[in-house]
Amino acid sequence: MIERRPYLRVVRHAVLIGAIAAILFPVYVAFVASTLTFDEVLHVPMQLWPGHHLLENYAAVMAHGSEKGSSAPVGRMMLNSLVSALVISIGKITISIISAFAIVYFRFPFRKAAFWLIFITLMLPLEVRIVPTYAVAANALGPYQALLDVTGMTWLIQHLAGIEISLHWGLLDSYTGLILPLVATATGTFLYRQFFLTLPDELLEAAKMDGVRPLRFFRDMIVPLSRTNMVALGTIMFVWAWNQYLWPLLVTTDKAHGTAVTELKELIPGAFGIPDWNVAMAGTLIVMLPPLLVVVFRSAGSCAA
Repeated sequence: MIERRPYLRVVRHAVLIGAIAAILFPVYVAFVASTLTFDEVLHVPMQLWPGHHLLENYAAVMAHGSEKGSSAPVGRMMLNSLVSALVISIGKITISIISAFAIVYFRFPFRKAAFWLIFITLMLPLEVRIVPTYAVAANALGPYQALLDVTGMTWLIQHLAGIEISLHWGLLDSYTGLILPLVATATGTFLYRQFFLTLPDELLEAAKMDGVRPLRFFRDMIVPLSRTNMVALGTIMFVWAWNQYLWPLLVTTDKAHGTAVTELKELIPGAFGIPDWNVAMAGTLIVMLPPLLVVVFRSAGSCAA
């Protein structure tokens, strides 16, 4: 017989509430700062109740890029972040589920080796391969040009046809360069592979007996069963893509293609300027809002289900 101890439940809830309060307190302080004036923010100690300048500070954030020629409007930066995060999330889900489907349900040579090669890339995050990735983004056709140079095809074509081959396709300052290097993910492939291995073999055998082709089996059976995993992976990857800082900072030299996270620093002046912390905190909360809403809606959907 399990002994009921109501006081343990009270202790657990108290610990959880305390942890949530500790996590949300800095967010609350940022919100309060975004409702104050500049002088009120600098006052020590700063007040911990909201002020009366909320709309004024948020309007200053939205007008920031229009007043300064060195930065893009906040709305444009939010749009860039939204487009890149959505496309990266959808691309990761699509590539992961297709690659995992091929590895689990198709029998081809070196199938396990292909999976382990994909899995090993987990040890090579973007920060480790940042230099070669940037070199490829600067000229996506550079490896092919190097191959032609090494094999002597460039010299041969130039002497026979008088044509100098110089392949170049730059991805800098474009949505393609911002999105494409971040689309593939070994985490998603591993997640879907493990899920597909839990599905009964009778499901595939029944589909074969009914004469179902692989693409129809994938569309009508695998995809509907994977919706929960797709939503979970999409939520994680959206937040991850939205919070990307290093890669967008390198690949976007034009402010028109900057993301919200990287251009947030434009709200803070240089070393000899005095930051408007009330405006900076308002901008921080605006940038935090989209991934926060995605997580909240995802959690609400899970509770409703």
